[in-house]
Amino acid sequence: MNNYLIRNALLAVPAALLLSAAPALAQHVQWAARLVAVSSYKSEGKDPFSPNQVLGVPNALPLGQISNDAWIPRKEGPNEFIEVRFARSIAAQQVTIVENFNPGSITKVELIDTKGASHEVYANANPGPLPETFRTLEIRFPVAEYRTLGVKVYMNTAKVEGVNQIDAIGVADVASTMVKQDFTAPKGPDAVKSTQFDSSLVSLGPNVNTRYVDTHPVISPDGRTLYFARQNHPGNVGGARDPQDIWYSKLVSGRNKTWSLAKNMTEPSNTPEDPNGLASVSANGKSALLIGVYEDGLMQPKGFSMSKQTPGGWTKPVKVEIDDYYNKDPEHIDGFLATSGKALLMAVERTDGAGGQDLYVSFPKVDKLPEGVATVKKQTEWTKPLNLGRNINTSGSDFAPFLAADEKTLYFASDGRGGYGKSDIFYTKRLDDTWTNWSTPRNLGPVVNSPDFDAYYTISAAGQDAYLVSSRNGVDGSKDIFRISLAPAFQPEVVTLVTGQVLDVNTKKPIRAIIHYENLLTGEEIGVTETDPRDGSYTIVLPSGVQYGMRAEAKGYIAENANLDVTAKDKYSEQKQDLFLVPFDVGQTVKLNNIFFQQSKYYLNTSSYPELLRLIRIMKDYPTVEIKIAGHTDNQGDPALNLKLSQDRVNEVKKYLVAHGINGGRITTEGFGGTKPIASNDQEETRSRNRRVEFTITKK
Repeated sequence: MNNYLIRNALLAVPAALLLSAAPALAQHVQWAARLVAVSSYKSEGKDPFSPNQVLGVPNALPLGQISNDAWIPRKEGPNEFIEVRFARSIAAQQVTIVENFNPGSITKVELIDTKGASHEVYANANPGPLPETFRTLEIRFPVAEYRTLGVKVYMNTAKVEGVNQIDAIGVADVASTMVKQDFTAPKGPDAVKSTQFDSSLVSLGPNVNTRYVDTHPVISPDGRTLYFARQNHPGNVGGARDPQDIWYSKLVSGRNKTWSLAKNMTEPSNTPEDPNGLASVSANGKSALLIGVYEDGLMQPKGFSMSKQTPGGWTKPVKVEIDDYYNKDPEHIDGFLATSGKALLMAVERTDGAGGQDLYVSFPKVDKLPEGVATVKKQTEWTKPLNLGRNINTSGSDFAPFLAADEKTLYFASDGRGGYGKSDIFYTKRLDDTWTNWSTPRNLGPVVNSPDFDAYYTISAAGQDAYLVSSRNGVDGSKDIFRISLAPAFQPEVVTLVTGQVLDVNTKKPIRAIIHYENLLTGEEIGVTETDPRDGSYTIVLPSGVQYGMRAEAKGYIAENANLDVTAKDKYSEQKQDLFLVPFDVGQTVKLNNIFFQQSKYYLNTSSYPELLRLIRIMKDYPTVEIKIAGHTDNQGDPALNLKLSQDRVNEVKKYLVAHGINGGRITTEGFGGTKPIASNDQEETRSRNRRVEFTITKK
């Protein structure tokens, strides 16, 4: 029987060293995610003792002994260091460094802010051996105006004889202890006695719930459309004998939280004789991940399919291609596609699992991703499923995964962890990019979980209301869909919902395009999405703490990249951002919006590199193209100095391009200072548009 139908019944991190059990702490802690620089090392990559062993949560055990899972500097002397970056910036209040063996050699610790500046928060003029064989160095300090993106640790290894090891480097925006020694996490219902939700379960009412089973809610990221499954309803495509169809309802009033009368999603997503189900919906609501593979008018439980919403309705579902996909119990399957489109979660039974259904993740193959309108219909292919690990999966069934829009907070159901009933809903945080390192799952407590079946938990991007299935107080005793207000301890991290259109810069007509968005601080691509072919509109969700770059790609056009800084966002927000495309023709001018310089200087900031690397790619892909790079300032200050600054800046851009293999003869430069404004200089909001770098195609 499919997971969407009624079920018959419903320590990755050792106890010696675990994250503190403070209720809301997990969302405040970040462990190093990327290595930037290191003074010396015994090995490279992910080998034992390499610098990469510092990344992620503490795991070098037992403490007080040399471990393969920690970094060893190769040299002995006063100039050893390691520098790391975190996945997101944070308003830090503490740094924690785990010296798992032979501590005492650390001489200085600096925070690195989002602009690359260093701030010393710890200094030790007298390094030397300590009586303990290991140490967790906790450094606390007041919150500063800047946001922390990285940490650099300096060591004098000559002062502590023998091997010196560092296991982990973390930051937090709270002063609570990040790591406890000899900590044993409580288990079962006792672990959540103090957990309180902000309200009780509230039924979504007769427009959604019926005397039939209404199950598996999926809320769109904008919170305005609710999809769910309805069993044996006369309105199903195959009538009352149809085991299950996909239905949907629209939000009528955000203030009153009322919903429209539900409608059947109809064919081809619903078939007359099969238990159809929708697993997740994209940020713009135009793509749906469906349970099963559609063949000859039937739904077969052989994996997943994708359907897209068009002006004529939903398209025929197309099979999702996953390497080495199999499910030993094909009648029980769940899935969820991350809002970014960069991770596909699934609950299946496989030979490398812990028993019953386990949670797995697949990733899009880089060489199979769509890259433009010419290949927009190309189907994404996915990697072999990766087990999320024993901190998530149990010998029972672990299912119904829902990954919040922050791409870190995972909610899932399990009947293998004990708790309040046949199955309970749990909450965990992804701690690094391995996808196998998670905080200890926490039961959501007795308000959400009951002695009966509780599962299928979904949250909009705003993160304040959750929707779930429960058999408590259902119509005529059936399973119904309920809403509950989340307590802060269980809310995902803050995100910004961004909407807009992709437009031709000259005609302002909408263009069908692929949109890429990336972390400008690290250069990492966060997600890919498509525009609505009808009006060029798009929707993406951006987790807080990062400065993002966004660009559209379409055949025959060059993108004017945009950027959005949400490093300091502490509340959910919605923002409009149109993206513009410039025809790839001689005489057309393209603004390089994501090139950044230090204040009143011509030195390039590292966040400029992704933009420049794309320009380099264009120049290499089209070796006959020649361009003129122009620099502009606002009208503030000495005009002569502004003119020189604008020329120095474009010369620096040319220098970077030439250093990366572009013939300097293909590039001319000119600085105009403040002589060619495109906006008013009367106020900063518009004046900032005048400070720009752009290029014009002079030969194609």
